[in-house]
Amino acid sequence: MNQLRTLAAILLLLTTAMPSSAQGSYAYFGLEPDIITNYLGSSARKLGYVRVTVELMLEDADHLEAAEHHSPLLRATAIDIFGRQPEEKVKSLTGREDIRRTCLETLRELMKKETGSEMIKDVIFTKYLYQGG
Repeated sequence: MNQLRTLAAILLLLTTAMPSSAQGSYAYFGLEPDIITNYLGSSARKLGYVRVTVELMLEDADHLEAAEHHSPLLRATAIDIFGRQPEEKVKSLTGREDIRRTCLETLRELMKKETGSEMIKDVIFTKYLYQGG
């Protein structure tokens, strides 16, 4: 019983000692509808298509309004990034991670330019389907 009280006291101290940013007030914003676009196939005459559900992890819930306001620009940028990818990159796991990182860096730069804050903590692909090529 004494150990339980000690453990509870330690946990209480740790949670109250953490700054609010460490506790995380993250918010998620989905780019809807799904991103559906063509990608470059194995030859110039072939195209494949990719369908991706993109969720943005925002650094703070206060950024939801700005993300919603800029969602057409964010969607267009994501579509452009996927449309420039070769088949090998779209179909491989390492290529998918490269695309995700490119989206993250590009969208952060874009939001920094538009709002003065990078605001995007991460980009998450919750659905990733491709065909053809």
